Amino acid sequence: MFKKLLEKYINKKNRKSQKTVFVIFKYLLYLFLAGCAFVVFLFFYYTYDLPRPEKFTESPFIQSTKIYDRTGKILLYDIYDNEKREIIPFDKISDNLKHAVLASEDARFYEHSGIDFKSIIRAILADLKLQSVSQGGSTITQQLIRSVYLTRQKTIGRKIREVVLSLEIEKRYSKNQIFEWYLNQIPLGGNIYGVEAASQTYFKKSSSDLSIAEAAALTAIIKAPGYYSPYGPNKNKLLKEKDYVLERMEKLGYITKDQLKEVKEEKIVFSENTISIKAPHFVMYVKKYLENRYGENFLKEKGLKVYTTLNWDLQDYAEQIIKEADETNKSFDANNAAMVVIDPKTGEILSLVGSKNYFEKSYPEGCDETPQGLCLFTPEFDVAIMGLRQPGSSFKPFVYATAFKKGYTPDTVLWDVKTEFNPRCSPDANQTKDVYGLDCYHPQNYDGTYRGKVTLRQALAGSLNLPAVKTLYLSGLKDSINTSRDFGITTLNEPDRYGLSLVLGGGEVTLLEMTSAYGVFATEGLKAPIVSILKIEDSEGKIIKENKKEPTKVLDTQIARQINNILSDNSARAPIFGINNALYFNNYQVAAKTGTTQYFNDAWTIGYTPFATAGVWVGNNDNSSTNKKTGIGLAAPIWRKIMQKLLETYPTENFTLPELKTDINPILSGQIDPNDTHSILYYINKDNPLGPPPQNPADDIQYLFWEIGIKNWLAMGL
Repeated sequence: MFKKLLEKYINKKNRKSQKTVFVIFKYLLYLFLAGCAFVVFLFFYYTYDLPRPEKFTESPFIQSTKIYDRTGKILLYDIYDNEKREIIPFDKISDNLKHAVLASEDARFYEHSGIDFKSIIRAILADLKLQSVSQGGSTITQQLIRSVYLTRQKTIGRKIREVVLSLEIEKRYSKNQIFEWYLNQIPLGGNIYGVEAASQTYFKKSSSDLSIAEAAALTAIIKAPGYYSPYGPNKNKLLKEKDYVLERMEKLGYITKDQLKEVKEEKIVFSENTISIKAPHFVMYVKKYLENRYGENFLKEKGLKVYTTLNWDLQDYAEQIIKEADETNKSFDANNAAMVVIDPKTGEILSLVGSKNYFEKSYPEGCDETPQGLCLFTPEFDVAIMGLRQPGSSFKPFVYATAFKKGYTPDTVLWDVKTEFNPRCSPDANQTKDVYGLDCYHPQNYDGTYRGKVTLRQALAGSLNLPAVKTLYLSGLKDSINTSRDFGITTLNEPDRYGLSLVLGGGEVTLLEMTSAYGVFATEGLKAPIVSILKIEDSEGKIIKENKKEPTKVLDTQIARQINNILSDNSARAPIFGINNALYFNNYQVAAKTGTTQYFNDAWTIGYTPFATAGVWVGNNDNSSTNKKTGIGLAAPIWRKIMQKLLETYPTENFTLPELKTDINPILSGQIDPNDTHSILYYINKDNPLGPPPQNPADDIQYLFWEIGIKNWLAMGL
């Protein structure tokens, strides 16, 4: 009986126990299902608004605009905003760099599917052992996702989103495509993104040309770009990290033990400047054009490649020549210089220096802090392009060309004698002010002497002032300005202010336009528009702009040849400048003209061959006078060295002689009776020199003044 009661009790207890277990199991199941639901909820909560992986193809990386020389090999400047980046195709990236990144960041990249669980477990074990969170298990794919889509904030939500996107992107794209995106995206210090921009910045070379040691050093920066900056205080730690990357490369078989020892000893030379600009004034000129055409933000993001006209070898040489001349020029109170070289056949700017040193400080000290901002030297101001300066006698060829257009010839004779040109002043040219208190005008030659009868050839070659003023009167102020405008000079818009002083440089011009205008003579009358850009490519290499400008005919060929023949005639120049002057090159035909303003404020030399035109200006930014030095003394030495470089670079090319005219008015060809004492206004009508002579030349007040000047000259027995 006791046995039956005991069995009954046990069975009852078991049933109760089983019921309890069932209840516990049921609640555990509910809890599990709730947990699963919660996990699903979290998954959808953190991933419902995930960006689509297609963002990589729909939104290309921000790329900076790069300005190159004409070869495309010399980077002059990089225009960027928050991200300095240049995209480079995967097959162009050095294998050294690819191997270094794989060894350091994700050795199993080509084996996993976006998440490397082995690396995660290894990182967790290492962290537990070190009792700190120091090891990372992120794959290259995860790092890419994190840098493009997500923040670096360490939260569960971000990690879930990172994992989902990593798995998704691995399904859609090849490993090489993902690796290429990664190498072009990763931050590598400051605003430098991508291995190409980093390689150009730190080593001044493409990432396709990195050595093993350089690739390892660049890879070492990835882990902490700010901390491992080669320009910061932790450069030695960067080099240690570089050695670690090399050891990883050896361990994974990318390099041998012998290579490891060799590359560890290789000296890493980092570029000194993280931000650089070559040919700065020229680059700023190009940049301004690009900003006006495309907008500043577009340039900073769309990755244009701008191939300019600049000849870097010539530019580098010219900059050095100007710096070398600086000490000599400063001894004559000339504190700045500018230079332009143009290919006259194409209008392409081959070299441009806007000041002697873009990176030097203004002086005297504090000059740029005054309201007037008057400095002897201002580095960033581009005198070549922006400086409105008086050209002195270098303007004369345009006036003589205008005279030749009207029928005058290089053999036409004028009287180089003291002459008054203001009709309200005394004709003997001894008065300083007229009845209205205005200046009388009787300019002198630079040496203060007069030469009597001279031909236009002698006058232009010798840069005589008196005959030049008379030539401007004959050619006409308005017509001479129109000629210069046809040649490309745009700044002479106040003819009433210039008057006859225009021929002596009384109007303001720029060195760039003057140099380009001289190119019209070099090309025998063809005007090529000024060009600074050969072509522009978009980020995919498609040409979006290309120079296709054609020259236009603005001057008769024979007139251009006449000017060329005069300006390259060293015999005609010699009486004033000497036989072995700075403008003469033995065995070469070079046309040249100097210019000096009235108070020695500006010194010019502009010269050309059929293949190149070079112009040099020397003076002070504040327009103060130099120490009575002329264009032949200050500007010509610089010009000569640059022209010599051009002559050595290009094949010899000579000017064509002008045709001889036989069927013209003998007076215009200089056939005047030696005993004749009249000015040319006695023989010709200045408004129509090819027509009949004036019936009453005395109606022209200038005729009377010119005649008096001749009589006074003869009366002195000179």
